[in-house]
Amino acid sequence: MTQKPFVDLGHFKIGPGHPLVIIAGPCVIENEAHTLQLAHAIQERCADAGLNLIFKASFDKANRSSTESYRGPGLEAGLNVLQRVRDELNVPVTTDVHLPEQAARVAEVVDLLQIPAFLCRQTDLLRACAATGKPVNVKKGQFMAPPAMKGALGKLQDAAGVMLTERGNTFGHGDLVVDMRGLVEMRRLGVPTCFDATHSCQKPAGGPTTAGDRSMAAPLTRAAVATGVDAVFAEVHDQPENAPSDGPNMLRLTDFADFLAPLAALDAIGRSL
Repeated sequence: MTQKPFVDLGHFKIGPGHPLVIIAGPCVIENEAHTLQLAHAIQERCADAGLNLIFKASFDKANRSSTESYRGPGLEAGLNVLQRVRDELNVPVTTDVHLPEQAARVAEVVDLLQIPAFLCRQTDLLRACAATGKPVNVKKGQFMAPPAMKGALGKLQDAAGVMLTERGNTFGHGDLVVDMRGLVEMRRLGVPTCFDATHSCQKPAGGPTTAGDRSMAAPLTRAAVATGVDAVFAEVHDQPENAPSDGPNMLRLTDFADFLAPLAALDAIGRSL
């Protein structure tokens, strides 16, 4: 089975011939009120920029650097929050799936299942997500060459659609490096591609928490959109300095409109190449 060159979320499609899509939200669900407040603000800014939104937040961050770090509210409480966002804002939602046994339950609520980068080769997880009948977004592991993601596609033949996300390649100096050639190479696999703007700005130096430089998110995203990616992933927070996860690389909500402003025009350039 050959994957379709687009992902259909019902609200809109992602892929060649369709406008750029934004996947955005906080790294992790902190509580319902905060998540809804952020979701409304993010939706408003995407609408002003003329860009479709998929809201993202994690119910569990199972790969935190430290066992002392906040992981999230858990499966059921987190899905209840995402259902509320989906119903109140009428936007598609996405979240991470870490275990095969979570896939069916998560698919009851979300429109797009997301595979974390460290789990992109986990056969049972990929197949369980594919079996739900929902589209799947796989983040490319920092340890993977872009063409090697063909293996993940082979495990997702039964999925309703697949998108691949680039989030940087490990370079070996406590940093991540984004090679824009990888975006082109992954798109040659025949499925939509996404650029993860904020995780690509991480500086995984090996301490108890991960550092990052959010100032790099905007220039890297402009370059990625100009290559013709189909979606941009960005974590956004109203107070990233107080966020329980990914604070140093998350975009400030107050900067999000400026981050989005040039992307529609750059999308037109990227799709003309």
